[in-house]
Amino acid sequence: MVRLPLTQEEVERGERLGALLRRARGERSMLDVALSAGISPETLRKIESGRVATPAFPTVAAIAVELGLSLDEIWQRIGRPEDERLPSGRELTGVAAR
Repeated sequence: MVRLPLTQEEVERGERLGALLRRARGERSMLDVALSAGISPETLRKIESGRVATPAFPTVAAIAVELGLSLDEIWQRIGRPEDERLPSGRELTGVAAR
């Protein structure tokens, strides 16, 4: 199976996801979080660094549970850059504008 190259938007979203997870991890070690989430520390390192821009949903869900983040919150924060807004001035959240 041939995998299509990632779009620039996917790469940037992956970088935002990695930064969000690093901030949420705080002082906890990468090893502690990864093992508690049931993934390898190398997988977490690649996601946090942006090298894996489109991680599998169950992987993101496991990390989110371990860090106390909701999937809705993650998507809202990484779905679109903060400077993208609707004409009314409301933010786009990635699911539906409120």
